[in-house]
Amino acid sequence: MAWLLLIVAGILEIGWPLGFKLASIYEKYFYLFITVSVISMGASGFLLYLAQKTIPIGTAYVIWTGIGAVGTVLIGILFFHDSANIFRLLFVLLILTGVVGLKIVH
Repeated sequence: MAWLLLIVAGILEIGWPLGFKLASIYEKYFYLFITVSVISMGASGFLLYLAQKTIPIGTAYVIWTGIGAVGTVLIGILFFHDSANIFRLLFVLLILTGVVGLKIVH
């Protein structure tokens, strides 16, 4: 159950930078997107807290931030036309490798 909580926390970790980006693009909905960001931050942090009761803190934190980082980069590439050069993708793959590796050796 802790791993599921951690994965959901990592996915919610993507929500706050996405909300900030959308708030800067769609100023008409600024307060809506900022509210979504704050809720996403709080929920993500709370689920990380719950997951860390079972999963070691270092493992949980790296996986949480890794899911958030990789997810945010992919959303940036797919929806906001961020750069997708080979080096950027290589380093994202290295983050993903570390996240999966920590889960395997846990």
